[in-house]
Amino acid sequence: MNSNAVVSIGLFAVFMVGTIVLGLLSLRGRDRANLAEWSVGGRSLGVVLIFVLMAGETYTSFSYLGAAGWSYDYGMPVFYLPAYLAIGFAVGYVIGPVLWHYAHRNNLHNITDITAFRFNSPWFGAAVAILTTVFLLPYIQLQITGMGVVVSTISYGTIGLGTGYVIAFVVTEAFIIFSGLRGSAWVSILKDSLVIITLLAVFIYVPVHYFGGIGPMLDRLVAERPQWLVLPGQGKESLGMLWFATTGLLNGVVYTIFPTTVAGYLGAKNPGVLRRNAIIMPFYQVLLFVPILLGLAAVFVVPGLSDSNLAMFELVVDSMPAWVVGLVGVAGALSSIVPMAVFMLVIGTMWGRSVLGVHPRTAPRQKQLSQLVTFLVGLVALLFTFISPSTLVQLSVLSYQGLAQLLPVVLISLLWKRMTVAGAASGLALGVIVVAVLVSTGNDPWLGINAGLIGLVVNIAVNVVVSLLRPSTAPAERLAVDELAEARSGRG
Repeated sequence: MNSNAVVSIGLFAVFMVGTIVLGLLSLRGRDRANLAEWSVGGRSLGVVLIFVLMAGETYTSFSYLGAAGWSYDYGMPVFYLPAYLAIGFAVGYVIGPVLWHYAHRNNLHNITDITAFRFNSPWFGAAVAILTTVFLLPYIQLQITGMGVVVSTISYGTIGLGTGYVIAFVVTEAFIIFSGLRGSAWVSILKDSLVIITLLAVFIYVPVHYFGGIGPMLDRLVAERPQWLVLPGQGKESLGMLWFATTGLLNGVVYTIFPTTVAGYLGAKNPGVLRRNAIIMPFYQVLLFVPILLGLAAVFVVPGLSDSNLAMFELVVDSMPAWVVGLVGVAGALSSIVPMAVFMLVIGTMWGRSVLGVHPRTAPRQKQLSQLVTFLVGLVALLFTFISPSTLVQLSVLSYQGLAQLLPVVLISLLWKRMTVAGAASGLALGVIVVAVLVSTGNDPWLGINAGLIGLVVNIAVNVVVSLLRPSTAPAERLAVDELAEARSGRG
């Protein structure tokens, strides 16, 4: 093992131990038997903790690896990332407080709770929990994979991918099972501090080292690679304006009902925290431009990469001191650990509340069941990473589009009193089928339109028709009309 690897791995190990300790320290003075304390932070997280928690969910290992890789391969289409996040924060300014009020009033913990309560149907809540788990599992697997890539790269090849996968699993489970959402928020403070520091350092140093500055780097891009800077980008798989617009719009709206986003909403101590967070968060996403621009820079420095996801890290490892490589690696690893922890916690809570804990005999043990599922779902994702890595990766292609089909169930149903469980279930099923068919047959996008949006249109149409054929009216207490009025007035 060379000296660079020793320095980098040593620094990484210290921060991983610190991550576990920080997560466990968040338990001090808290009611460890309370499910709400574990699953939604006791509904008491302030502006800082909500900011770092939700920043942790939006700035994942994909931001380090995938954003740079997309930029390296295609160019401009990667800017759908900041586009959809900006839309999501704007929509979330209204939707977040609505869901907070509704869940707080009815003691709900997640989107499956919301579904089961709105339709007065535990079986439908359980069905949504199972479907959501299928679509979230790939995100956990992708974070495990991303952590493995980061660890292997910053160790200068000394540590294998498999060891990196296991480290990701062990560190995440070590604190999330015990500390819950609050622990993720505390770890996010460390993670976001390192993300800001390391990305700013890399953004300044790398362009100067290779090009003499950011200006010369951009001048060279304009002169030699102009197709990377305009839609539809470059390459045979590049995507056009219609895909960019439909994907940005769909993902932006879906972000507001994404299971982990809703967990962040429900963890806030009041709706004002969510509004302030929605105002602040777009500024944080400016950091996404760093891996995007470095991915473009890598086109010149390391052309012909077999794995474009390593574009940014190749520049960092090649040009910067080992201790800086270690810090960048820690930031990238924590960007895997934090969202992975929240994904596992959300799935655990859904199953503990809506699937395994609905029976009177098991209801008192909902927290223990949730913690057990949190461990098992992480273990399943880890095993799939080793045994059949392509299975969940292939499924991840339709994850976001599949979760988009929950929009009528989780949100529109709270505002439309005539939506029935038959209409919601049939629309959800048809929407998922349409997306699965389009994606599996290579028709995503279809005529340039994101397959998830096409599925959502079918979903809503079927939902409306079936609901009107067999009409029913939900009781006022199961709707969110009052919450919407409060959100519009800015009260709370």
